[in-house]
Amino acid sequence: MASYEEDDQKRGIAAVGAADSHLAADADAIDPETGVKRGLKTRHLSMMALAGIIGPGLLVGSGGALANGGPAALLIGFGVIGIIAFSIMQSLGELTTLYPSGGAFTKLADRFVDQAFGAAVGWNYFIIWVAVLANEYNTISAIMVFWSDKVPLWGYFLIFWFAFLAFQLLGVEAFGEAEFWLALIKLGGLVAFFFFAIIYASGGLVGQDAAIGFQYWHNPGAFADGFRGVATVFVFCSTFYAGVESVAVAATETKNPSRAVPLAIRQVFWRIVFIYMGSAFFFGLVCPWNADGLANGASRALKSPMTIAIQNAGWHGGVHLINTFIFLTCLSAVNASIYIASRTILFMAQDGKAPKFLGWTDNRGVPVIAIVFSNLFGALAMMNVSTGAGKAYGYIVNLSGVSTFLVWGAISFIHIRFRRAWIAQGRTVDQLPFKSFAYPYNAYFGVFSNVFLALVQGWSTLSPFNAGNFVDAYILLPLFPIIYVVFKWWNRTRYWRLDEIDLDEGRRLDVDSAKKTLEGDIAVVIDYSAEYQRQGLNPRDSFWKRFWRNF
Repeated sequence: MASYEEDDQKRGIAAVGAADSHLAADADAIDPETGVKRGLKTRHLSMMALAGIIGPGLLVGSGGALANGGPAALLIGFGVIGIIAFSIMQSLGELTTLYPSGGAFTKLADRFVDQAFGAAVGWNYFIIWVAVLANEYNTISAIMVFWSDKVPLWGYFLIFWFAFLAFQLLGVEAFGEAEFWLALIKLGGLVAFFFFAIIYASGGLVGQDAAIGFQYWHNPGAFADGFRGVATVFVFCSTFYAGVESVAVAATETKNPSRAVPLAIRQVFWRIVFIYMGSAFFFGLVCPWNADGLANGASRALKSPMTIAIQNAGWHGGVHLINTFIFLTCLSAVNASIYIASRTILFMAQDGKAPKFLGWTDNRGVPVIAIVFSNLFGALAMMNVSTGAGKAYGYIVNLSGVSTFLVWGAISFIHIRFRRAWIAQGRTVDQLPFKSFAYPYNAYFGVFSNVFLALVQGWSTLSPFNAGNFVDAYILLPLFPIIYVVFKWWNRTRYWRLDEIDLDEGRRLDVDSAKKTLEGDIAVVIDYSAEYQRQGLNPRDSFWKRFWRNF
């Protein structure tokens, strides 16, 4: 009897070993559904969630938000949008961990709501990222002109346009590795600035006469334009936060989404607290909102609150250091914007929501046509030539702000539909690998708060009424229902009943979960042991060791 048990155990070990090799190879293979390569590692996705896609939107664009609203409005805006972003990520974490399929929430909208709803969500999301991309090109070109105007602005744009296009065509591994290291640089740079701000506000700089403390909260004041300024800041902040949901887009190209996605979702909390709230507090602490040319003027250059704070502290040469830091963040932001926009249009094309030729990938899993198509929209940055960098930035931010609110609200609504279908079909919450915090309250909060902000974000244009600014603020608001109605009429789609929703398709078996189904209980025991060894983990690690590893 013992010999039979030993033989069974050996066969189980051999089966698990073979399955492990097969699945590890499969994780590096081309995804059969979308044609993209599963090349992103867990650390890539985690760093994307923590500090990826943070560029001039935060470091430079926050100057416009500070000038329009003041330091208190900036803190309120970052705080409110941060709470909403956390709510959205909880919903997205539950959905994406269970369904790490191509198309992210656009595909999930097809499944749980209506294909027409998925088309509206997808096109609005694409608009967000081509607008963000144009802003990144706008900033990076303005920085180069600041350093040397011997090359015209359009010349710098063309240089970077071709450079980023070539880099994106290298493949998803190159993108992931670049994002990882650039995100580390961003974290280091922000930490350094936070320390500078504390020392500066405390009066600890060499040659500083007195501490400034909270001086700028009293003069020129905490609010620049009352509630009008706060409403304007919401639009800026929504654009700064855009990207926290990008882990869902990258899930298909991740080797091990069942581990990587939940970990990345948890990192977003630290991103909100440390990066966004920390930046809002320290920018308003060391930079007055009425500073000359604070990113909202008509000049062809952009000024960051970091730059102005360094200048006010008496270190004029530090401007070049800050610009170098902003330049490096721009490299990350442009890189990520092209990636997200191209994958969004790729998945939509494969689902029939965009021209079919955009859904093609080469034998390396690179969506070449989608990348070129998305990068073309970076030419919107050339608005800088005629309007100036500050005004161009403001126009494009307004165009993308409403779309961000609509997409976030749609994610919460998709989550509500999923949960209702899950319960209606006799399943339990305990079966979910990732459970959203405070459901259903957080999901309904996400829907209503985003709809409210989409409606009030252009409130400041009503009194006094400014027709041009009103159109800029609200022109994209009717786009969502227009796309929905037209796509629904043309394709005769239908709104799914809860009992019709397919809850099983697309639940990919990846490196972790697939092994657990092999060879019964023996394989389960061996699987956990092998998984701990593969990741260098120990189930008896202390809390602090596990905390440091996850951090």
